[in-house]
Amino acid sequence: MLAADLGFDRRPAVTALGGGHGLFANLSALRRITDRLTAVVTVADDGGSSGRLRQEFDILPPGDLRMALAALCGDDSQGRLWAEILQSRFAGHGPLGGHAIGNLLIAGLWQQVDAVTGLDMVASLLGSRGRVLPMSAVPLEIEADVIGYDPLHPDEISVLRGQARIATTRAEVAGIRLLPQDPPAVPQALQAIHEADWVILGPGSWFTSVIPHLLVPELADALVRTRARRILTMNLRPAGETSGFTPSRHLEALADHAPQLRLDVVLADPRFVADDRHHLEGFAQSFGAELVVADVAMRDGSARHDPLRLAAAYAEIMGL
Repeated sequence: MLAADLGFDRRPAVTALGGGHGLFANLSALRRITDRLTAVVTVADDGGSSGRLRQEFDILPPGDLRMALAALCGDDSQGRLWAEILQSRFAGHGPLGGHAIGNLLIAGLWQQVDAVTGLDMVASLLGSRGRVLPMSAVPLEIEADVIGYDPLHPDEISVLRGQARIATTRAEVAGIRLLPQDPPAVPQALQAIHEADWVILGPGSWFTSVIPHLLVPELADALVRTRARRILTMNLRPAGETSGFTPSRHLEALADHAPQLRLDVVLADPRFVADDRHHLEGFAQSFGAELVVADVAMRDGSARHDPLRLAAAYAEIMGL
């Protein structure tokens, strides 16, 4: 059911936490069932266009924020055009080569106004179906303890710093932390969590897009205290930083970093659950959650969520 088909009082207030392509897919689904939607986005990206702008101007990395804005563009031709413009990149190898136009627009606005105001201005330009907020007002770094990074010493723990390095490592990630430690949360993000009917964490890169939200103390506390019902949406297959992880190992990593977190629903695709369903149900129960298994993947077999199928799963869970 589309959001337009629901009466305003039936449209739930939803706050979605994540980053990158996982959050883009999630927002593309959620916009179909509500326009009372807020995205809270990680700010630890240090690669590509975002990394270059972050280093040069000492600003929040804009890339994941840009993608979230594009996912929420207005339904009219102008909104879709602006979303396409935001996502377009300059070609070539000069100073602008590889930069996303949206990243430059956001960076330019941030020279004049604060981060939240600048994002709200871009949202207005897009006719956005929701609001996009950074999880913290300061750019963050992720530091990880990994096992097996040095093939000559496969049992030793090494330290990797930087989202781009951690996201692509073939070593086993044992745990992560944020730098600076105890970063401040954006007040509007805390408000969105407290005022939500539903809060959704994931899907996305587990250690670089999902778990970082739980390491911002004020955000973690808000997720524990909120009266909203909480959904954890699982990925479709382990990759990169979670290569070799079972679904239940994903939940174990979540518990290691946020032992106080409680969940209401863990949503997983049957192809990902496979032989691990029994263990996953046990881990879900340890969070206080029900495991919901639903077809949410694209039919082409790729590791991408289908926005329509994911929206249908959310609508079923939320009773819409």
